[in-house]
Order: sequence, then C-alpha cells, then structure tokens
Amino acid sequence: MSRISHNDPELVHRLTRRGMLGVAAGATAAALLGASGPASAATTSPVAATTGRGRPVLPPGRLGIQLYSLRDKVGTLGFAPVFAELEKYGYDEIEFAGYTQGSAGPITLAALKRLARDHGLTPIGSHVGYYSDDPGAYTFAQNLDRVLDDAQALGLKHIGTASGPFRYGSTVDAWKRAADEFNAYGAAARARGMKFYQHNHSDEFAFAADNPKVRLYDVLLAETDPDLVHLEMDIYWAYAGQFRFSKRPDGTPAPFDPLDYVLAQPHRYPLFHVKDGVSDPTNEFGYRMTDVGDGDIDYQRFISTVTHLRGQRQAHHWQTEHDNPTDSFSFARRSSAYLHSLREKC
Repeated sequence: MSRISHNDPELVHRLTRRGMLGVAAGATAAALLGASGPASAATTSPVAATTGRGRPVLPPGRLGIQLYSLRDKVGTLGFAPVFAELEKYGYDEIEFAGYTQGSAGPITLAALKRLARDHGLTPIGSHVGYYSDDPGAYTFAQNLDRVLDDAQALGLKHIGTASGPFRYGSTVDAWKRAADEFNAYGAAARARGMKFYQHNHSDEFAFAADNPKVRLYDVLLAETDPDLVHLEMDIYWAYAGQFRFSKRPDGTPAPFDPLDYVLAQPHRYPLFHVKDGVSDPTNEFGYRMTDVGDGDIDYQRFISTVTHLRGQRQAHHWQTEHDNPTDSFSFARRSSAYLHSLREKC
C-alpha cells in the first residue's frame, strides 16, 4: 500500500495545542453487584509519547476508519474512489456502515471484498442494527443468519451493532434481557469464526432507572459472556458519558475514567473509535466533535496506555471517525497524518 508523507503543515498548530483531557485520574469505574472497580489509569504510566524519532504510538497495520464518516463520498462516488483515497492517506483497515454505494450503482459483496483488497484495505468490522419492528429488517434480532452470512462473505473478523441495549428499557432487568440476546448473537458469530461487538454512545454510561446506584454499562459488562460479547469503545462518546454521568441523579459523585474499563478487561475491547472533541462545558455532551488531533482528548495517553499492556500492542484496531465532518476526505487525511505522527520518547 502506498503511503503519503506526514509532513502536513496543518499539524504544526494542532500538535502545539494538545491538552490533556480533564478526566478524573485515579477514579475507578462504578462497580456492579459488589465487584471491585478497575485499576486507576494513573497507576499505569505508559512510556511518554511525543512527536519525534521514537517508535510510533500507533501500532503498524492497525489504523482503520469507520466508513460512516465518508458516507457522502461513498454515496456520490462509490467505494472505488474512496478506497483509493484511503490508500493514499495511509489507512490499513475499514469498518463498514452498510454495503451499498448510492449513485455509483450496485456492487456485490465479492466485488466489495476484492476492491478493498486491491487498495490494501482489510475489512475489519461492520455496524448493523440491533432490532426493528419490521420483521424483514436487516438487524441482528430479525435476520441474524443473513447478517452473519454477509459478514462471512466479506471475511470480517468482527460484526457488531452501534445500537444501545435499550430494547426493553433502562432498568437493570431490561439490560439483563438485552444482554441475553447479545450473548446469543455472540455465540452465533463465534460459531462462524467472528466476534460480536457493541459500540457505545454516551447514554450507556447513565444509571439504571430502577437503581440509580448502578451504571448501565456495568450491567452490560457483568451480564454478557466475555468470550462471546466484545466492546468497541467510541472514545469520544465514552468521555461525553463521563461528562454527563459523573454524578448520580441525586447529585452524589460517581466519577469514572473510560480508560479504566479497558485496563480492567483489555481483551474485551478489540476495536476502538478514535474520535476527537474540543472541550466545551456549555455543550450537553461536554465536547464539540472535530478532526482527530484538533481536540482535547489525549490520544497519546490513551493509545500508549493500552498498547503498553503486556501482549496488547497488536491486539486492538484503531478506527478514526467523525459523525459529520465538514470535508470528509480532509478529515480522513488529517486524522491519519496526526495519528501517524505520534512518537514515543526514546
């Protein structure tokens, strides 16, 4: 695969404005059913990272992109021109958000798989809906076999959903019921050599409607089989969840650091969404989304901490994403350049 130079003049400003995310260092995640919380990230200090001549912070071959960020280009140009651009920008992997390509005409799964390969891109995962009232819907609940057939045809190692486990409500029992279904999807995926995963937004870190001492995300972790159900942490939305839900409904403190969840069970997080935000306490989510490297989420700290865990450097896949980029190709290019520029201190 071809690689472009990462000497992007736009990076100069971005690299000098990086601020460490104002997280509650040392706080542990809320525990469920008396289980102990994960270890604090403050006690696990990675090798310092910076821009320079050291080893890249980003593991080789592990940079991907969620194609939802490029849906405008896929819809008007088709996959081929988009994949050609991603190859030039230095991407290794892609995560699908649908297998159709708009005005460029229909494409078969076999052709899509071949097209990705021709541009040096490995399809690593895909987002599919959890459930629908329509029995013919392309979701896990309604058409599990079809979803898995397509994922297998594309050679995916992971198949998941960006839907929260809210199908039956926001109580502990509702999430236990959803967790049972996720376990079933995970077992079906595992039987075909794939991993089922759930991608979070910020609401997963809210508290149960019937027990405000219990964080819903903890229910999901406790009630799903770690060998069957994996997680794709959207790092931006996890920190938005930290901003929104570091206090219980009665106002008592309930601090947590999203990184602590990963440190406690790194094997459960094969995939990450690398999405950035500028801190903005006036925003309901605490951040305004921006290109990776332009915001205040400390990806040197986050990626370095995870990859310095024993045996974990090549165990995860890091996918850039922006829900609504101003220019999607520019977002993809600049985000890749920034992440490739990060170096560990010698």
